[in-house]
Formats: sequence, C-alpha cells, structure tokens
Amino acid sequence: MSRLRLFFTLLAALALVLFAACSDDDDESDAGDGTGGTNTSAAGTDASAGETIKLGFSAWSGWFPWQVTDEAGIFDDVGLDVELVYFEGYLDSINALAAGQLDGNAQTLNDTIASVAAGSDQRIVVVNDNSTGNDQIIVTEDIETIEDLAGKTIGVEPGVVDHFLLLLGLESVGMSADDVTIQELETGAAAAAFAAGQLDAVGAFAPFTTVALEREGSHALFDSSDYPGSIPDHLVLSGEFVDSRPDDVQKLIEAWFLTLEYIDANQDESVGIMSDLAGVTVEEYASYDAGTTIFSLDDNLATFEEGDDYSSLQFAAREISTFLVEAGFIEAAPDLTALLDPTFVQAYADSQ
Repeated sequence: MSRLRLFFTLLAALALVLFAACSDDDDESDAGDGTGGTNTSAAGTDASAGETIKLGFSAWSGWFPWQVTDEAGIFDDVGLDVELVYFEGYLDSINALAAGQLDGNAQTLNDTIASVAAGSDQRIVVVNDNSTGNDQIIVTEDIETIEDLAGKTIGVEPGVVDHFLLLLGLESVGMSADDVTIQELETGAAAAAFAAGQLDAVGAFAPFTTVALEREGSHALFDSSDYPGSIPDHLVLSGEFVDSRPDDVQKLIEAWFLTLEYIDANQDESVGIMSDLAGVTVEEYASYDAGTTIFSLDDNLATFEEGDDYSSLQFAAREISTFLVEAGFIEAAPDLTALLDPTFVQAYADSQ
C-alpha cells in the first residue's frame, strides 16, 4: 500500500503545479474578447462560455454512451463545443483530470474521492450508472471461494475500482491484501495476462472481462452485484469549471439525459456505436446490460438524497472514504462537503 500512498502524494504535487500553470493561461485567455462562436442565450453568464470543453472517458459500458452523444450531434444540439477524449487506460483519465488537463472525466466514486484526498477540487454532477455485475474478480477453475485466494497472484490496476472491489471481497471474509500477491497491471494488460495463464486471478471490468473469461475453466468468483451501490459511476467536473461555467455544466447534464432518450429510440444504431468503441460484437456488448444499471433522472434525484445505505451517494461517499483510509489508499479522509453537487440534475428535473 505504500506505493499507492506515494502515487497519490506525487499526483497531488503534480496537480498543484499544473493547476497553477493552467490558471496563468486562463488569466491570459480571459483578457481577450471572450467570443467563442456560441449560439446560446446563456453565453453572457459564463466567463468562458463557448470555449471548447475537454471531456474524458474510458472503457466502461456506462460511459460509452458519451460516444453516442458525440456522433449523434447532441453536444451541438445543446450548444456545446466538446472535445471528447477517449483513454485506453482508465487511470490515465483520472490523472488527466487531477492534473488540470481535462474539464471533466467519467469516474467512479472511490477513485474520485482518492483524487480529492490528493488535493484535486472535483465535483460529481450526475450519476451515469451503478455497476451491478460488470466489475468482476475472475479466477482459475480450482479457486472456488474467496479464502482460496490466499497466496494467489492477482492482477489489478493499482488504486482503481477493481482493486477496491478485490479488497471489499477479501475484507468480507477477514482477509486483506497481505494474504495475496498483487500484480500491478493496467486493466487491459491484466486481463490479457490472466487469459494467457500468467496469473491466478484478475480484477477487471467490462469489456475486459470478455478477454479474461476466454481462459478455459475461468469464472467470476464475485462481482459488483455482491456489493450493491458500492461502485457508482459519474460525470466528474473540475471545481473551477463548475464555478466559472455553470451554464455549460447545465448543458452537459441536458446532453446526457437527451443521449439516454436517443439510445432508447435508436437502439441498433447506438449499440453499434458503443460496441465499435468497445471493440466487441453487438451480441457481446448486449450481454453487458445486465451488469450495468444506467441511472434515470429519477434515479439521480433519489441517489443524491441523504440515506442510510449505499443507495445514497452521501452515505456511500462517507463509507468509501473510511474504507480507503483503512485500506491504505489515502492518508486521511478528505472534506466531502463540495464533492456532490445535485443542483444541475435538480434544475434539469425542474425544467421538464
């Protein structure tokens, strides 16, 4: 775990340096005439309205819809100029947002909390989905229980969601990371290494689960459905972007819910777009549906409310923050006061 603590310490330092540099650039940009070709009536409200928004995402079935948003012209429809940046490695996208290289990114709750703990100002403005089976710990034929993982070599991407899932599973039977051997690999590489017989187990999310399960006799030992609500996925924006461009944040929320409507009305086209990006067949992509629960507007409104289980983001954030400290992912629980911002989802609901 010491390597993870070092990683987040270095990440915090890098983020502060890059943030300062970006702030200087923003100051110079603000000195210009402020035009950006926007056609929306809200242009005068945001200081940087009309400027290109850099939005990152990576391989996850709850985030592939952003590709539909782009290809269907929905960003244009709501009056936004968005540069959609696809990352082959999920961790790279997390680092890019923390370093100020993106305005927003698609991230899980636990990874966002880790970034906030490292000093990054980030806001969760909409819930894309909950993982309900598409995050899996996949093992060889001879491993039948979590206890059987003792002494085994498990490939996971350090510090990200399936590492978290692995630790949840181990904790549930009184074990810890000290009882196994962690092989730190990017998720795609970990899945490939397991499929090639180089590991005893792997933590992977769809679509990389498809690769891992190609190994004969392999099976999922446990998955995110065993820990309901523990892996919610979000659109996460930088605090600076939320504060300086609230109108554009509102348009991003509108674009997301319009995308869900578009997918519902254009299933074949949309699944084709998403499966192409995932690098799987349409049939394989369809199999991911059961493992990802896309959140509707009503689901979003409900999950932002206070509650006493993982169906509440506020509860989940507190529990996950405590877990990350105890597991050694972060040194101390961060201030979560500004992390969850439901105002834009609520405003969209009010407008309907």
